[in-house]
Amino acid sequence: MRRRGRVWARGAAAVACCLAVLTGCGGGGSTALPDGDAAAAGGRTAPAAPSRAVLTTTPADGAQDVQPEGAVRVNAAQGRLVSVRLADAKGTEVPGTIAPDGTGWAPDGPLPLGTAFTLDSVAEDDQGQKAAQHSAFTTVARAHTFVAFFTPEDGSTVGVGMPVSLRFSRPITDRAAVEKAVQVAADPPVPVAAHWFGGQRLDFRPQQYWAAGTRVTVALRLKDVQGAPGEFGTQSRDLHFTVGRAQVSTVDLDAHTLTVRAGQGGTVVRVLKVSGGSPDHSTYRGVMVVSEKYRVTRMDSQTVGMGDEYDIKDVPHAMRLTTSGTFVHGNYWADQRVFGAANTSHGCIGLADAKGGASKDSPAGWLFEHTIPGDVLEVRASSGDFVPPQNGLNGWNVPWEQWVAGSALPQAASAGASESGVPSAGLPSAGVSGPAGPSAVVSVPAVPPAPTVTAVTAVTPVP
Repeated sequence: MRRRGRVWARGAAAVACCLAVLTGCGGGGSTALPDGDAAAAGGRTAPAAPSRAVLTTTPADGAQDVQPEGAVRVNAAQGRLVSVRLADAKGTEVPGTIAPDGTGWAPDGPLPLGTAFTLDSVAEDDQGQKAAQHSAFTTVARAHTFVAFFTPEDGSTVGVGMPVSLRFSRPITDRAAVEKAVQVAADPPVPVAAHWFGGQRLDFRPQQYWAAGTRVTVALRLKDVQGAPGEFGTQSRDLHFTVGRAQVSTVDLDAHTLTVRAGQGGTVVRVLKVSGGSPDHSTYRGVMVVSEKYRVTRMDSQTVGMGDEYDIKDVPHAMRLTTSGTFVHGNYWADQRVFGAANTSHGCIGLADAKGGASKDSPAGWLFEHTIPGDVLEVRASSGDFVPPQNGLNGWNVPWEQWVAGSALPQAASAGASESGVPSAGLPSAGVSGPAGPSAVVSVPAVPPAPTVTAVTAVTPVP
């Protein structure tokens, strides 16, 4: 049977003997004896003084369903730890660190799930006497898992406004642990900060729009990370995307124009005539990012709570701006004289177009061909609601200080971005000074649970 408790010995050889006693079979053994220290009388050996070091390990010997993080510890009182070995059944050791004062030890990271471990610890008191302890336990088996759905796609080329957006398949309660397991790095370097929208969405962005040509790497190290009780991540992979040319357009709903600007200097490429939302269905104001493109799509008013007002099965050149259904798209059914003259839509931004989505020469067709996901539209108007930042990929409407405050981790490095001298990739446009200019939301109320953001959503837009 296994002998539990403390075993005392002197010297390195005795420690090895001690560990052998702990893991071997045999009856109630006595205290280990010092090597070569025979008593003068009768050839009998004198027992060694017991070590005063006291070892305490958690979890208890034989424990099951041990959590992979924070549950394994070794502590030494009245002595210092000499060695700690945590290994699985194959003998693979788990790295760990002894505290500088020698009184504690913990593994360096989370343990694999559903794995049996042995834990052997040795401590030494101020007289050099050693104490050893052995225990065994098993980590909790995988119960439920979660994954992160990623925007933008791995390997894609995007516009300067594209954030990194993760949508989790299950609600996250330990946001700090999950956020810590995600690293976003830019080349050339720029501070990047995280922001939670509810319990299932985590976005990352820099203070200003990305610079053209930036290469972004997202390291997902979610495997075995506990996001909520009994919920563990499964992913460990790197994702990459590249920021393409800079293009930031401005929409002036009062003037009924869409001005396309390109390059670091914000050179005007083209001015297009538009028609925005009517007074009863005003278009959102603020910074909006193109998330999807459809050469032709269907728009049905019933899916957005507007009854039978419209059902257009072939809306051309549609580009999504919000999850709730705001698009910039082509319009062939309206009187062409409204473009550049009046706002008549149900909330979308419309441009003159031909039916079928094949034209590349119409205003809508031209814009479609010259836009990629991640391009920015900065929408201004004298009235109308500002777009909620979690409605689509529109976190640029959150001021930087509030964005940083939405992280679950300390963000000192990212918070210093305003003094970093990083040039803005946001282009100058009349009345708009970068992503937090007059067109942006200046205060953010409590954020409700985030909507689903996927490559293709079931929400039908309003034309």
